[in-house]
Amino acid sequence: MTTGRTAARIAAALTALAALAGCDPQRIDKLEEGVATEADVRAQFGEPENIWDSPAGRVLEYNRQPAGRKNYMITIGPDGRMSALRQVLTPENFARVQPGMPMEDLRKLLGKPAKVTRYALKQETEWDWRWTQPPDTPMVFTAVLNDQQYVLRSGSVQDRSVEAPLAPAR
Repeated sequence: MTTGRTAARIAAALTALAALAGCDPQRIDKLEEGVATEADVRAQFGEPENIWDSPAGRVLEYNRQPAGRKNYMITIGPDGRMSALRQVLTPENFARVQPGMPMEDLRKLLGKPAKVTRYALKQETEWDWRWTQPPDTPMVFTAVLNDQQYVLRSGSVQDRSVEAPLAPAR
């Protein structure tokens, strides 16, 4: 009986998360670079997953994994205004992931992964992010880290866990 309730709670949480991610374009439209404040960002997006200091200011991470296919990094400049809002799960950012990159830099670049899988015998951990290759191909980007938490290798493959759209009837 507990298993059924747990499954129902998980399904409800995933549905709520998907609904939240679906509202992102409306939230983004309400924020203007150079005008919006951190309070405005939090009013639209809520509490961030993580906050980092960077030379450009404070970076707020808004994660949409595992149900979504985007992660947002919103920079609040030294003047307290939003200076950048970017969706970070992009081919350009994936190309920046190189062997030897520290785990912390990887996390700051892409945000929290959708899934982390440890392979004890290989002494490796895979971090997976779900993303969309334009125009609409579901993909998974994987970074493999060693036990010292440095990237060994990375790459993307089509997400086979998502059903492909049906081909039109002829």
